[in-house]
Amino acid sequence: MKFTIGMAQIAPNLGDVEANLALHIAAAGEARAGGVDLLIFPELALTGYNLGDGAFDVAIRAAAGDPTFDRLLALSREIDLVTSFVEMDERRRYFISAVYLSGGRLIHRHRKVYLPTYGLFNESRVYAPGSTARAFDTRFGRAGMLICEDIWHASLPYLLWQDGADILILISASVEHGEGEAMSTADKVLSMCRTYSLLFTDFVVHVNQSGADTSGRYWGGSILYGPDAAVIAQGPRDAAAVVTGEIDMCALGPARRALPLLRDERADLVARELNRITAR
Repeated sequence: MKFTIGMAQIAPNLGDVEANLALHIAAAGEARAGGVDLLIFPELALTGYNLGDGAFDVAIRAAAGDPTFDRLLALSREIDLVTSFVEMDERRRYFISAVYLSGGRLIHRHRKVYLPTYGLFNESRVYAPGSTARAFDTRFGRAGMLICEDIWHASLPYLLWQDGADILILISASVEHGEGEAMSTADKVLSMCRTYSLLFTDFVVHVNQSGADTSGRYWGGSILYGPDAAVIAQGPRDAAAVVTGEIDMCALGPARRALPLLRDERADLVARELNRITAR
């Protein structure tokens, strides 16, 4: 199966859900006109990232009946969507969440597992952590989603790979804050994404915000890697854009014959040794 993805590296308006919904609708229209089947937005695309206590005022429920979520569901009848927002659950806990929507239905929800509390970040003051990392089926194939800091923990993409994900959907609100180091933040993130595509022989798509706020400059640079770690499509740095690329699922076979890491992986050994380590 071949299908086209769009990477919508938008610059959200901080705290303005209506304006960001309009950006979603405009990007979806552009994507549909370009033949896109699946449109992916970055972390907290519906609200912007650096919300502080304002997160409580813009949170939505990820369920039919929430007026904002209903509009996203309606949009997904025209094009499959991945987007992200502040989610409030029934007990008024708040999460950074991402959803896969298709045909007016919620297919999968991922709540950000790892909340950074170092450097510029203090997410755990506002948000609760998610507790699962699971692959899910789409009309294009089996996929998995992670959000920003989740990508920095190799255990999560590994779990999705072992759960059958052939497509890793990674979304971020990544600011450039490592320019004085050996590698910039952008270089580090792109290196990790390429490494996952190489080690897991998976398609890896990373979609990042553009624009700027008091956190810094979101560097954009969204990218799609093939299962052989080759770049299929890449977005511009420091600019909003809808970037498209084609995924050909038939490419998985040759990549996994050439590098049979999935065939040879010993998940039973990993589970056994982790049980031993955590039992200490």
